[in-house]
Amino acid sequence: MITKLTKLLAARQKQYIHDPARRPSAVLVPIYQEQGEYHIVFIKRTDTVKTHKGQISYPGGGREKGDKTLRDTAIREACEEIGLRPEDIEILGEIDDEITTTSNYVVTPFVGMIPWPYKFTIEKAEVAEIITVPLSALLDRTNLKMDIETLDGGIIVDSYNYHYKGKVIWGATARILHKLLDIIATIN
Repeated sequence: MITKLTKLLAARQKQYIHDPARRPSAVLVPIYQEQGEYHIVFIKRTDTVKTHKGQISYPGGGREKGDKTLRDTAIREACEEIGLRPEDIEILGEIDDEITTTSNYVVTPFVGMIPWPYKFTIEKAEVAEIITVPLSALLDRTNLKMDIETLDGGIIVDSYNYHYKGKVIWGATARILHKLLDIIATIN
């Protein structure tokens, strides 16, 4: 699956969002394989962070001056937030840019394969817990609730809520996830 996913990500026309009113940021969508099944790693943010308090997200954040590229941002943030070493991340490709509705970011998502098992080291000021979800649970449509959301400025977007063991993945994280799952669903 990973080889096919890498090829699909490389072959597609990525949708970029250029909005100078929003801060550039990046996230890493970490994937690992355990006993033949793929999983995605999410984090639950603490209630003390500046934005997205208590939300489930991917490791990531705003681009800083020292980041040469948004890919560098995603890797740096994954290192800072959950202790992923850059040499342990194999970037497979990018997904379409997404916006956040409350924190005014343009998010560039990078999909990366990581080894398993992995000893994560969480940044306790930012990350309350690490959540891993099997890909099969995310592809199960009974765990998905869909709606329509109106953003500031009257922009209408699809709203997705993925439910897994009492956790809800929503917002920009869910929109990014939905795009990735649509791509994965085309793999035979």
